[in-house]
Amino acid sequence: MFIQINHLNKQYLDKNGQPTEVLKDINLEIDKGEFVSILGPSGCGKSTLLSIVAGLTGLTSGEVLVDGRQVRKPGKDRDRGMVFQQAALFPWLNVRDNVTFPLKKEMSKKEARAQAAKYLHMVQLGNYQDHYPHELSGGMQQRVAIARALSMNPEILLMDEPFGALDEQTRSRLHHQLETIWMETKKTVLFVTHSISESIKLSDRIIVMGTRPGTILADIKVDLPRPRDAHKEDMVKIEEHIMSYLKKEIDKVISEELAYEHNS
Repeated sequence: MFIQINHLNKQYLDKNGQPTEVLKDINLEIDKGEFVSILGPSGCGKSTLLSIVAGLTGLTSGEVLVDGRQVRKPGKDRDRGMVFQQAALFPWLNVRDNVTFPLKKEMSKKEARAQAAKYLHMVQLGNYQDHYPHELSGGMQQRVAIARALSMNPEILLMDEPFGALDEQTRSRLHHQLETIWMETKKTVLFVTHSISESIKLSDRIIVMGTRPGTILADIKVDLPRPRDAHKEDMVKIEEHIMSYLKKEIDKVISEELAYEHNS
């Protein structure tokens, strides 16, 4: 397996110094080239899990392996690229320089510009290289962020709800674009989302998570041909299957909250 997560646990200390369990006994294997979504309600720890795989957050116990190497810090030899919820572009740099910024120590200026141009064309922003972030829409800024991550040529693309703040129409366009990029590059993608339809449209597999603490409820394979818009009935069936897990989780959370209020 390309990515292995074995018995991963994560705890934080609360303001009283007491441990709060965020992730409990997470076990997951991902093949090279797979597109896997992590889906679940707010607070289930999906972004924390992604951050641990990125090497940005430490774990309490267990291990994460990438191609047999233990993850302890951000990507060795740029094996992991990260796209965050917000584009996080430098406002004083134009689009081209935002993409080439992480490449400065890796290659010559000419090579970096050629690399940036390649991936900006891939995200259909080749004509915007001299523009600044404030001149771009939110969707365009996210495409710059994707181009920046791709320009480092990582083996794994980690995406933390990259389209969550965008309108539905823009998200739909970017879904198609990301799917096209993935089919062309065959990167391994780990994609965090709270949107069921988004996960079905994009993924080979969907990891459904529950909360308090975060655990894996289901590992669902999406065995539908691409593009998937032509298979809406089958997509609805998968959505209903996922909702059956999430409904139980929601009922559990409500029950716990009512019990807490009753005992307070």
